Amino acid sequence: MLNCSDCQIESKLRKNIDVLSFNVTRLHHVYVILENIVFLFIYWFCFFIFETAVYFRDYNCLVSSSKASLSHLISQPEGGNVAVIAVGGASEALDARPGSLTLQVRKGFIKLALKHGAQLVPVFSFGENELFDQMENPAGSSLRRLQNRLQSIMGVAVPLFHARGVFQYSFGLIPYRRPIHTVVGKPIPVVQNPSPSSEDIKGLHQVYLENLTELFEHHKLTFGLDEDQHLTFT
Repeated sequence: MLNCSDCQIESKLRKNIDVLSFNVTRLHHVYVILENIVFLFIYWFCFFIFETAVYFRDYNCLVSSSKASLSHLISQPEGGNVAVIAVGGASEALDARPGSLTLQVRKGFIKLALKHGAQLVPVFSFGENELFDQMENPAGSSLRRLQNRLQSIMGVAVPLFHARGVFQYSFGLIPYRRPIHTVVGKPIPVVQNPSPSSEDIKGLHQVYLENLTELFEHHKLTFGLDEDQHLTFT
Protein backbone atom coordinates (compact mmCIF):
# COMPACT_ATOMS: atom_id res chain seq x y z
CA MET A 1 0.00 0.00 0.00
CA LEU A 2 1.43 3.40 -1.03
CA ASN A 3 1.67 6.19 1.53
CA CYS A 4 1.36 9.91 0.82
CA SER A 5 5.11 10.27 0.40
CA ASP A 6 5.17 7.63 -2.33
CA CYS A 7 2.25 9.33 -4.11
CA GLN A 8 4.10 12.66 -4.10
CA ILE A 9 7.23 11.06 -5.53
CA GLU A 10 5.19 9.35 -8.28
CA SER A 11 3.44 12.62 -9.11
CA LYS A 12 6.74 14.48 -9.37
CA LEU A 13 8.17 11.74 -11.61
CA ARG A 14 5.19 11.98 -13.95
CA LYS A 15 5.52 15.75 -14.14
CA ASN A 16 9.22 15.46 -14.89
CA ILE A 17 8.54 12.92 -17.65
CA ASP A 18 5.86 15.21 -19.16
CA VAL A 19 8.23 18.17 -19.09
CA LEU A 20 11.01 16.07 -20.67
CA SER A 21 8.69 14.85 -23.44
CA PHE A 22 7.54 18.40 -24.09
CA ASN A 23 11.12 19.66 -24.30
CA VAL A 24 12.14 16.85 -26.66
CA THR A 25 9.19 17.70 -28.92
CA ARG A 26 10.08 21.38 -28.92
CA LEU A 27 13.72 20.54 -29.63
CA HIS A 28 12.68 18.42 -32.62
CA HIS A 29 10.55 21.27 -34.01
CA VAL A 30 13.40 23.76 -33.58
CA TYR A 31 15.79 21.31 -35.30
CA VAL A 32 13.45 20.88 -38.28
CA ILE A 33 13.03 24.66 -38.64
CA LEU A 34 16.78 25.33 -38.46
CA GLU A 35 17.51 22.53 -40.92
CA ASN A 36 15.10 23.98 -43.47
CA ILE A 37 16.34 27.54 -42.98
CA VAL A 38 19.89 26.40 -43.78
CA PHE A 39 18.73 24.38 -46.78
CA LEU A 40 16.58 27.27 -48.05
CA PHE A 41 19.56 29.62 -47.87
CA ILE A 42 21.76 27.19 -49.81
CA TYR A 43 18.96 26.54 -52.32
CA TRP A 44 18.36 30.21 -53.14
CA PHE A 45 22.07 30.95 -53.28
CA CYS A 46 22.62 28.16 -55.82
CA PHE A 47 19.47 29.21 -57.69
CA PHE A 48 20.80 32.77 -57.98
CA ILE A 49 24.17 31.58 -59.30
CA PHE A 50 22.49 29.25 -61.80
CA GLU A 51 20.05 31.87 -63.08
CA THR A 52 22.85 34.40 -63.47
CA ALA A 53 24.85 31.95 -65.56
CA VAL A 54 21.88 31.13 -67.78
CA TYR A 55 20.91 34.75 -68.31
CA PHE A 56 24.31 36.15 -69.18
CA ARG A 57 26.06 33.38 -71.08
CA ASP A 58 25.83 29.81 -72.22
CA TYR A 59 26.71 27.48 -69.39
CA ASN A 60 27.30 23.77 -69.84
CA CYS A 61 25.14 23.61 -73.00
CA LEU A 62 22.29 25.59 -71.44
CA VAL A 63 21.04 28.55 -73.46
CA SER A 64 18.28 31.08 -73.16
CA SER A 65 14.84 29.86 -74.24
CA SER A 66 14.28 33.02 -76.28
CA LYS A 67 13.15 32.81 -79.90
CA ALA A 68 16.53 34.03 -81.14
CA SER A 69 18.49 31.38 -79.24
CA LEU A 70 16.23 28.52 -80.31
CA SER A 71 16.18 29.69 -83.92
CA HIS A 72 19.98 29.75 -83.93
CA LEU A 73 20.15 26.18 -82.62
CA ILE A 74 17.76 24.56 -85.07
CA SER A 75 18.64 26.58 -88.16
CA GLN A 76 22.24 25.42 -88.54
CA PRO A 77 22.73 24.03 -92.05
CA GLU A 78 24.82 21.09 -90.83
CA GLY A 79 22.08 20.09 -88.35
CA GLY A 80 22.87 17.95 -85.31
CA ASN A 81 21.40 20.28 -82.69
CA VAL A 82 18.52 19.41 -80.39
CA ALA A 83 16.61 22.02 -78.41
CA VAL A 84 15.04 20.55 -75.26
CA ILE A 85 12.44 22.93 -73.81
CA ALA A 86 10.37 22.87 -70.63
CA VAL A 87 7.41 24.24 -72.53
CA GLY A 88 5.21 25.03 -69.52
CA GLY A 89 7.62 27.66 -68.20
CA ALA A 90 7.10 29.66 -65.02
CA SER A 91 3.32 29.39 -65.16
CA GLU A 92 3.42 25.60 -65.05
CA ALA A 93 5.48 25.72 -61.83
CA LEU A 94 2.44 27.14 -60.02
CA ASP A 95 0.28 24.24 -61.26
CA ALA A 96 2.88 21.49 -60.87
CA ARG A 97 0.71 18.60 -59.76
CA PRO A 98 0.49 15.00 -61.00
CA GLY A 99 -1.04 14.72 -64.46
CA SER A 100 -1.23 18.45 -65.20
CA LEU A 101 0.65 20.20 -68.02
CA THR A 102 0.48 23.82 -69.20
CA LEU A 103 0.32 23.31 -72.97
CA GLN A 104 -2.99 24.60 -74.34
CA VAL A 105 -1.70 28.13 -74.86
CA ARG A 106 1.94 27.21 -75.55
CA LYS A 107 2.31 27.39 -79.34
CA GLY A 108 5.50 29.39 -79.85
CA PHE A 109 7.63 26.25 -80.13
CA ILE A 110 5.20 24.92 -82.75
CA LYS A 111 5.65 28.04 -84.85
CA LEU A 112 9.45 27.79 -84.63
CA ALA A 113 9.37 24.13 -85.63
CA LEU A 114 7.31 25.00 -88.72
CA LYS A 115 9.55 27.90 -89.70
CA HIS A 116 12.70 25.77 -89.59
CA GLY A 117 11.26 22.36 -90.49
CA ALA A 118 12.46 20.90 -87.16
CA GLN A 119 10.94 17.64 -85.97
CA LEU A 120 8.96 17.66 -82.74
CA VAL A 121 9.64 14.88 -80.23
CA PRO A 122 7.15 14.38 -77.36
CA VAL A 123 8.81 13.63 -74.01
CA PHE A 124 7.18 12.90 -70.65
CA SER A 125 8.72 12.28 -67.21
CA PHE A 126 6.65 10.06 -64.92
CA GLY A 127 7.08 10.97 -61.26
CA GLU A 128 8.45 14.48 -61.81
CA ASN A 129 5.49 16.30 -60.25
CA GLU A 130 5.42 13.84 -57.34
CA LEU A 131 8.80 14.98 -55.96
CA PHE A 132 7.20 17.83 -53.97
CA ASP A 133 3.84 18.74 -52.49
CA GLN A 134 2.59 22.25 -53.26
CA MET A 135 0.24 24.41 -51.22
CA GLU A 136 -3.21 24.76 -52.73
CA ASN A 137 -3.29 27.89 -54.91
CA PRO A 138 -6.33 27.78 -57.19
CA ALA A 139 -6.82 30.55 -59.73
CA GLY A 140 -8.33 33.62 -58.09
CA SER A 141 -7.13 32.79 -54.57
CA SER A 142 -5.16 35.33 -52.53
CA LEU A 143 -2.05 33.16 -52.68
CA ARG A 144 -2.26 32.78 -56.47
CA ARG A 145 -2.73 36.52 -56.97
CA LEU A 146 0.36 37.17 -54.84
CA GLN A 147 2.37 34.57 -56.78
CA ASN A 148 1.28 36.05 -60.11
CA ARG A 149 2.27 39.51 -58.89
CA LEU A 150 5.72 38.31 -57.81
CA GLN A 151 6.16 36.49 -61.12
CA SER A 152 5.38 39.66 -63.08
CA ILE A 153 7.95 41.59 -61.03
CA MET A 154 10.78 39.04 -60.83
CA GLY A 155 10.21 37.02 -63.99
CA VAL A 156 10.26 33.69 -62.09
CA ALA A 157 7.50 31.75 -60.37
CA VAL A 158 7.49 31.36 -56.58
CA PRO A 159 5.68 28.10 -55.76
CA LEU A 160 5.25 27.23 -52.07
CA PHE A 161 6.36 23.62 -51.96
CA HIS A 162 7.55 21.16 -49.34
CA ALA A 163 8.69 17.56 -49.10
CA ARG A 164 11.20 16.06 -46.62
CA GLY A 165 14.23 17.10 -44.59
CA VAL A 166 17.82 15.88 -44.59
CA PHE A 167 17.53 13.56 -41.58
CA GLN A 168 13.74 13.30 -41.21
CA TYR A 169 10.84 12.63 -43.58
CA SER A 170 8.07 14.72 -42.04
CA PHE A 171 8.79 18.15 -43.52
CA GLY A 172 11.47 19.92 -45.54
CA LEU A 173 12.55 21.23 -48.93
CA ILE A 174 14.46 18.21 -50.20
CA PRO A 175 12.52 16.15 -52.80
CA TYR A 176 10.89 12.88 -51.82
CA ARG A 177 12.78 9.69 -52.63
CA ARG A 178 10.77 8.79 -55.70
CA PRO A 179 11.97 7.61 -59.11
CA ILE A 180 11.58 9.64 -62.30
CA HIS A 181 11.11 7.73 -65.55
CA THR A 182 11.50 9.76 -68.75
CA VAL A 183 10.00 8.31 -71.92
CA VAL A 184 10.66 9.63 -75.42
CA GLY A 185 8.13 9.32 -78.22
CA LYS A 186 8.54 9.06 -81.98
CA PRO A 187 9.60 12.21 -83.86
CA ILE A 188 6.75 14.11 -85.50
CA PRO A 189 7.70 15.04 -89.10
CA VAL A 190 7.37 18.77 -89.82
CA VAL A 191 7.33 20.30 -93.30
CA GLN A 192 9.17 23.61 -93.34
CA ASN A 193 6.93 26.64 -93.77
CA PRO A 194 8.65 30.05 -93.43
CA SER A 195 5.31 31.81 -92.89
CA PRO A 196 2.94 29.42 -91.08
CA SER A 197 -0.66 30.48 -90.70
CA SER A 198 -2.67 30.26 -87.49
CA GLU A 199 -4.38 27.15 -88.86
CA ASP A 200 -1.01 25.51 -89.59
CA ILE A 201 0.17 26.19 -86.03
CA LYS A 202 -3.11 25.03 -84.50
CA GLY A 203 -3.11 21.81 -86.53
CA LEU A 204 0.47 20.83 -85.63
CA HIS A 205 -0.13 21.78 -82.01
CA GLN A 206 -3.08 19.39 -81.87
CA VAL A 207 -0.96 16.62 -83.41
CA TYR A 208 1.71 17.21 -80.75
CA LEU A 209 -0.85 17.02 -77.91
CA GLU A 210 -2.29 13.81 -79.35
CA ASN A 211 1.17 12.22 -79.62
CA LEU A 212 2.06 13.26 -76.07
CA THR A 213 -1.22 11.83 -74.77
CA GLU A 214 -0.61 8.58 -76.64
CA LEU A 215 2.89 8.37 -75.14
CA PHE A 216 1.48 8.88 -71.63
CA GLU A 217 -1.31 6.32 -72.06
CA HIS A 218 1.08 3.73 -73.49
CA HIS A 219 3.46 3.85 -70.50
CA LYS A 220 1.33 4.87 -67.50
CA LEU A 221 0.58 1.34 -66.26
CA THR A 222 4.26 0.41 -66.49
CA PHE A 223 5.15 3.16 -64.03
CA GLY A 224 2.45 2.53 -61.47
CA LEU A 225 -0.38 4.82 -62.55
CA ASP A 226 -4.02 3.76 -62.58
CA GLU A 227 -6.01 3.05 -65.72
CA ASP A 228 -8.32 6.03 -65.06
CA GLN A 229 -5.48 8.57 -64.76
CA HIS A 230 -5.10 10.83 -67.78
CA LEU A 231 -3.20 13.93 -68.80
CA THR A 232 -4.80 17.33 -68.24
CA PHE A 233 -3.73 20.21 -70.48
CA THR A 234 -4.25 23.73 -69.17
